[in-house]
Amino acid sequence: MGSEAAPGSLLHVFLVSFPAQGHVNPMLRLGKRLASKGLLVTLSAPELIGKEIRLANKISEQPTPVGDGLIRFEFFDDEWVQDEEKDKTFSLGEYLDHLAVAGKRALPELIEKQEEMGHPVACLIINPFIPWVYDVADSLQIPSATLWVQSAASFSAYYHYYNNLVPFPTKTQPDIDVQLPAMPLLKHDEIPSFLHPNTPYPVLRDAILFGLLKNLSKNFCVLMDTFEDLEKEEISYMSKLCPIKPIGPLFKNPKSSPNSNSNVSVDILKAEECLEWLDSKPASSVVYISFGSIVLLKDAQITEIAHGLLDSGVPFLWVIRPPAKDTQFRTVSLPEGFMEKVGDNGKLVKWCPQELVLAHKSLACFLTHCGWNSTLESLASGAPVITFPQWGDQVTDAKYLVDVFKVGIRLCRGEAENRIIPREEVKKCLIEATSGSRAAELKENALKWNKLAGDAVAEGGSSDRNLQEFVDEVRRRCIVHTAGRR
Repeated sequence: MGSEAAPGSLLHVFLVSFPAQGHVNPMLRLGKRLASKGLLVTLSAPELIGKEIRLANKISEQPTPVGDGLIRFEFFDDEWVQDEEKDKTFSLGEYLDHLAVAGKRALPELIEKQEEMGHPVACLIINPFIPWVYDVADSLQIPSATLWVQSAASFSAYYHYYNNLVPFPTKTQPDIDVQLPAMPLLKHDEIPSFLHPNTPYPVLRDAILFGLLKNLSKNFCVLMDTFEDLEKEEISYMSKLCPIKPIGPLFKNPKSSPNSNSNVSVDILKAEECLEWLDSKPASSVVYISFGSIVLLKDAQITEIAHGLLDSGVPFLWVIRPPAKDTQFRTVSLPEGFMEKVGDNGKLVKWCPQELVLAHKSLACFLTHCGWNSTLESLASGAPVITFPQWGDQVTDAKYLVDVFKVGIRLCRGEAENRIIPREEVKKCLIEATSGSRAAELKENALKWNKLAGDAVAEGGSSDRNLQEFVDEVRRRCIVHTAGRR
């Protein structure tokens, strides 16, 4: 089959993503895995991010061969008129409300066009932050599934909160601990922070609660970017309550090298060359620093991290991405003369190939914001971490990295901590994680997860079996649906 397969001859699965880097990336990874199993996969997202993806990548108009299948892109018109002043002031809630109206017009037309072209959609895979897509699936009578891009532990927290099954912090009791089934006790600042009454991001809490969980019964499956050995008890418990399938880590594709399908990318920034610099450093010596595609730290915190790096003398690779165009955010300011003092002991980049960096022999540890994508990538790459979460599921991931997976050292408790972490604490953590008494233990634990992650996605592994079961179920439902229309 392979590259000679005609799109019309393949089962067609249509993926719809929330317009953010941390959501589009796992959707693409899932798309590649599904395509490798002989499917035609369309990855779709609003034009808001589509235009940035096209600018940063060579997006082909023709389907790209991946394994025995094909993958293609279709960005839909979100009717968001670009206006410099509006883009500086609009809220996420405002855009999501707008998208729900515009998307319900554009997406059905796009999907119906697929059928006219000879490759009807057999299944919609939906991101829970855009719940109106469930209505589109219903109206078109297309089976739907969800890709959950956080941990099973975070999913359990949202599920129990939505169904009022255990006590959570309230306005009158903001500091109570939370005991969820099959999970360690979570302090008030270790639950996904959107569930705390003081969250400044209620729109994101509501998007999950009234998006995914309200529509949970419309899904025949919730795919999760995790794996059974990583969250065994959480997955076992939640599987009794809803149809979840762990299929991760999605970035770790056993059938391809890290550089394969390099033309199929959705990064909104072009990665800079940094591997030669890493090659020049001793084994297990470099600290990699990245706070993802959304988190922006205060200048005062950046300054303290910079001085902590200088004082520790640890070699570092630091991703400092520029602010998005037409936003109120300023370019990060580093201390005057910082890079002159650092010299070749450090390197700054705007973006980098994180998967390759985490797997590099010179890497000692990863100073991370603990987003689930970065958490999984570090675990599956065997990289110890220094945790620096801010909000959302990041604080829960940090709890697990330190206390459950035992691969991390805690540097920050999150945005709710409301303090600037001083350079002395930064220096102490950097040294402890790279050459201190715990460095060897952290690395040993990380390598254990690296092996288990590889086993899960290998042919016949738990995640591979779950993904094949999902594909088989989509085929079965497609046959039943097609027979019912005759």
